[in-house]
Amino acid sequence: MSRPQKQKQITSSSSWRQRLTASIILGSFLHTTIPLPAIAQQTNNLATSLPLTNQATYTYTDSASNYEYQGSSSQINVTPISPNRLVDPLGRILGCGGTILADYTGFSVGVYEPNSSDPTGTELGSLAALTRTELPDIPNNNIPGGKSPNTENSNPYFLTNNPAGFYNFLLDPNKGQTDPGRSYIFVVNPPPNSIYKQRRIKIEILASSGIQGNAVVRYVATSLDGQPINLTGETRVEQTVVLVSNADAVGLDLLAFEFTTNMCQANQLQIIKTGDRAAAEPGDTVIYRLSIKNLADAGLNNIFVTDNLPLGFQFLPKSVRGELDGKAVTLTSERNGNTVIFRTDVTIPTEKVLNIAYAAQLTADALRGTGRNSAIVNAQRSDNRFSTKDGPATHQLKINPGILSDCGTIIGRVFVDKNFDGEQQPGEPGVPNAVIFMEDGNRITTDPNGLFSLANALPGNHTGVLDLSSLPGYTLAPNHKFRERNSQSRLVRLEPGGLVRMNFAVTPTFQEPVKK
Repeated sequence: MSRPQKQKQITSSSSWRQRLTASIILGSFLHTTIPLPAIAQQTNNLATSLPLTNQATYTYTDSASNYEYQGSSSQINVTPISPNRLVDPLGRILGCGGTILADYTGFSVGVYEPNSSDPTGTELGSLAALTRTELPDIPNNNIPGGKSPNTENSNPYFLTNNPAGFYNFLLDPNKGQTDPGRSYIFVVNPPPNSIYKQRRIKIEILASSGIQGNAVVRYVATSLDGQPINLTGETRVEQTVVLVSNADAVGLDLLAFEFTTNMCQANQLQIIKTGDRAAAEPGDTVIYRLSIKNLADAGLNNIFVTDNLPLGFQFLPKSVRGELDGKAVTLTSERNGNTVIFRTDVTIPTEKVLNIAYAAQLTADALRGTGRNSAIVNAQRSDNRFSTKDGPATHQLKINPGILSDCGTIIGRVFVDKNFDGEQQPGEPGVPNAVIFMEDGNRITTDPNGLFSLANALPGNHTGVLDLSSLPGYTLAPNHKFRERNSQSRLVRLEPGGLVRMNFAVTPTFQEPVKK
């Protein structure tokens, strides 16, 4: 006989609908596939007085006689739960990949009001004043019954290992805590010296509609630390919940923010950059090594490293090598200007190191560069696809000119120009102790003959300014041939390895005779 095929039918003597309880629990901040132990649900007033009928019908065919059989199961009558009994969803603290932490000792969670003096609304103010609850619920004492595990609605609340990482907070609409425009900052504090960092999520009530006991509240949760607040990577989540009054809680309505907060390590990835030498000169080849270590509790893949080479460094593509756990790794590299990008398809296991080595050759242009390069690494966790990065890691190389140098020399003279042509002729003496300031702040003083020079100047445009205050009794000489020289400053262009002149013409200052 073939296996019976059943068709399930669910009927009710009257239509009814499920609604969330009035508990707004500030809870778990990253949705995971781990089921929570309870869901906040309650039937409406009509459903509480009507039984629910659950009956299944089935048909099957006997393969020997080809006869079809039909039947139905026994009827199950379910009495709806009392509106006074509510089961609420819980928040939970989990690891970065959605797994339970090994130990929750020292973890605490809290709900804060935003700092009123902070215009951004992202700084912490005082702890939110939550309505006190208790367990068990004592009748006629005007204190509503609490919800486990935070039975007293404490703020902050310290997590325990049993139940592992669960928490809840109850907001009171009767105090205006769910009014549109209200905002809170949910904070997760790890214990001291923890590998995890504090998490902050801002919660804003966007809108509220309906009547008491059947109101819809819409809110948005936004990550303030840049970390995602769900497993799909979003940093902003908007949700809508339905309020239902809790009759035995002295009119206390509760609202549930259903999130799971994932705690990620502060440092999940580390990059270190080293070189095979501290100094080099044009023509030398430098070997760099990048060490990328996985500090996370899951594998890291989609690795790509961005390395910015200094001016005058020529990347050698054929020199690239990769190694992980003693085995060669295939790497791809591409260059765009002075930027080199390395990629690999391997996954770096926890606590393992991926080593990348490559070579670069110095050209004559390296003399004009800084010799300092930096590298940044990006990766993704293999469990939840969260992105992580580290860097920049830098290496400083001293550049020696060797036999090559593109530096030039600036020479000049400060002299007395008697015929105002801007050129020094015989009989036009130099002026000693005159001061010239260069554009980079260098201060130059002329010798007894009015001469000065600046060696090892980089190619390009240079500006010098004559300080007339260093020349008492002299002023700038007018130039009758070149208007641009009627200025205290001179602009010159120095070619690589070249020589350029920068002269300043002055004339004595004579006082006019006093008329009697």
